[in-house]
Amino acid sequence: MAAAQRIVIENCAIATVDANDTEYATGHVVLADRRIESLGAGSAPEGLENVVRRIDATGHLVTPGLVNTHHHFYQWITRGLATDHNLFDWLVALYPTWARIDEQMVRAAAQGSLAMMARGGVTTAMDHHYVYPKGSGDLSGAIIGAARDMGVRFTLARGSMDRSEKDGGLPPDFAVETLEGALAATEETVKRHHDTSFDAMTQVAVAPCSPFSISTELLRQGAELARRLGVRMHTHGSETVEEEKFCHELFGMGPTDYFESTGWLGEDVWMAHCVHMNDSDIAAFARTRTGVAHCPSSNARLAAGIARVPDMLAAGVPVGLGVDGTASNESGELHTELRNALLVNRLGAHRESALNARQALRLGTYGGAQVLGRAAEIGSLEPGKLADLALWRMDTLAHASIADPVTALVFGAAAPVTASFVNGRQIVENGRLLTADEDAIARSTRAEARRLAEIAARD
Repeated sequence: MAAAQRIVIENCAIATVDANDTEYATGHVVLADRRIESLGAGSAPEGLENVVRRIDATGHLVTPGLVNTHHHFYQWITRGLATDHNLFDWLVALYPTWARIDEQMVRAAAQGSLAMMARGGVTTAMDHHYVYPKGSGDLSGAIIGAARDMGVRFTLARGSMDRSEKDGGLPPDFAVETLEGALAATEETVKRHHDTSFDAMTQVAVAPCSPFSISTELLRQGAELARRLGVRMHTHGSETVEEEKFCHELFGMGPTDYFESTGWLGEDVWMAHCVHMNDSDIAAFARTRTGVAHCPSSNARLAAGIARVPDMLAAGVPVGLGVDGTASNESGELHTELRNALLVNRLGAHRESALNARQALRLGTYGGAQVLGRAAEIGSLEPGKLADLALWRMDTLAHASIADPVTALVFGAAAPVTASFVNGRQIVENGRLLTADEDAIARSTRAEARRLAEIAARD
């Protein structure tokens, strides 16, 4: 076997986000091929062989790469619409447009979504894609291809909808799949793309959309499919008071009880939002180790409410952060969610003791890795883990006068990313992507947004 090639990063502050929250005011990280070989205080060990690069990271904070746990990439080309709507009205306004997407649009939108996250420190992304119009092409393949080309670690949550307006759901009739078609397509996607290896770049989850757009059978059989195939499960849950009312009227129970009745609580499940959770709901999630993707900006944009994140964490619920779709979080950046999670939760019952800076960073790194089922591989800086990390520049005007770099990262302005690595491969340098042409992506996403708007207006 060829000797490992090493990259040495030195003279940086380090927040490992390990079990002890170990930090170094000045330290080093050694990468060997795809793994973190060592890290610690002071300079790297003398006599390291095959060092292909040394990075003087003076003035920087090194953290695990950020992990996004909920997104809808296709919405990149419908940003800035229905800006004064709650969730249900927003969905009704946008579903008819979303139902006209095609493979070319989805690829461009995925590139835009991924580029914005990657240049802001995200090394692991996910996409919950659930709109599959007939004749629209290979949408899952387009999304996975965009992530592969960008060099970002990726989970596709292969979504589906089979409850349309005629069945009492929200999507228009032409925007949904059949039960059988959705299950078959999901299974094919898992078998074609899911990688079970330690350093997998692509994984797939089974992900029916939400209680108000899917049948009970799609939920139940989707859970059975996921567990037969050995993959994770994802959906939206308890996002709004309207959803809770919908579940009580249609199923005679609240969302959490409904999910449990269909096999949708467990350590292989994570749900987006979970805003309206009572004590019993939180206890059920903690008992079953069901994960939560907390999306503070989207929850605020759609006036959904404030999720009880401090109570979830205290109960032992795994919680990560999510951008959510960029039609409800137009910035599309995860690093701003560190700050927003902290600030929004301080508006809740726990006030100033709700979250601190290090808890917010943990949500965006190790918490996300837990939620995606990859905490053994990513989410903290530890020897043997995959070399996914970000170097944040903290010595500029925006942060230089804040003594604690973690506080500066979370409370301060969005920090520049000098370098970001995935599997030991650098994908960002000085805030710009090395793996894609950002200007070309901007042009293509603008063109596809216009094309989609024109098609929707004609129809």
